[in-house]
Amino acid sequence: MTAAMVGPGREHGHRMWDYLVRTWQELDVPEGWRAEIDEGNITLVPPPTAEHNFITGAVHSALFRCLPEGMGIYRTLGVFIAPLEKVYVPDLVVIESSLLTSGEDDDIGSLDAADALLMVEVTSRSKARDDRTKRLRAYAHAPVPLHLLIDRWHEGGATVTLYSHPSGGAYQSSVQVPFGKPVELPEPFGTALDTSAYPR
Repeated sequence: MTAAMVGPGREHGHRMWDYLVRTWQELDVPEGWRAEIDEGNITLVPPPTAEHNFITGAVHSALFRCLPEGMGIYRTLGVFIAPLEKVYVPDLVVIESSLLTSGEDDDIGSLDAADALLMVEVTSRSKARDDRTKRLRAYAHAPVPLHLLIDRWHEGGATVTLYSHPSGGAYQSSVQVPFGKPVELPEPFGTALDTSAYPR
């Protein structure tokens, strides 16, 4: 469940964004929770379930084995979607490791999503719709070259969808497979993710 925590009050335009960012930076978030900025509000996202953590752990392990040189995989990294003035904390982000120590984060405490190579989101029951729509749109707008959506709550059964080729705020290509089938990740990963052990 996501709960709105802070609204911008009477702030407007750029002042509103500055207000949200300052508040977001100063939040004392409970352990395991994530704070994000979305649609003019700061929201708190509760800790994921055991099944959710199992899947992110499995994807992390698989990506680690084929990780391009100089890249890292991060679980609690805030990413700034500049065109939409949002800050999300994806389940996994693959991004150049040197960017985390460059000090070039525009003082907002998060990195530009456009610098990411891959975003991974695993849906929970409460935020599945947002993952399929708002986050998908945001990552395409960034743009993030590859977005992997692992949807345990898909109406037709649990699926994994790889989105690619973002243009004009939308992904132009997608490949969807049911849990149990491998999903091919293109270069620079050049591997297939085994989804057979993912809990439904």
